[in-house]
Amino acid sequence: QVQLVESGGGLVQPGGSLRLSCTDSGRTFSRYAMGWFRQALGKEREFVAGISRSGLTTKYARSVKGRFTISRDNAKNTVYLQMNNLNSDDTAVYYCAALGATDPLLIPTTMDEYQYWGQGTQVTVSS
Repeated sequence: QVQLVESGGGLVQPGGSLRLSCTDSGRTFSRYAMGWFRQALGKEREFVAGISRSGLTTKYARSVKGRFTISRDNAKNTVYLQMNNLNSDDTAVYYCAALGATDPLLIPTTMDEYQYWGQGTQVTVSS
């Protein structure tokens, strides 16, 4: 059973940084490709970043590439999203998601591909 819990959200000024964490309480975290999505008010949920179960490959949305970094620590059952140079367009609820993957390099990028979801954490970028 996978149970994902996000943390690290909050209010930050434009240009600031936040690091989100997503921890799985289960014992099979290393078997899952992980993704971060976000949903702004009135908008559809969108892919932000993903990392393969091995951690060897990553993918980013064009809007965050160069500013956000996804990483994982399988020993801690945790995936991170380091967000730098934040702007108001980054304001959203951020969700982590997991997919059991046999391919160690697979990174799903659509919502339908993911099996498990966290409850989300709010990120607000405002002065």
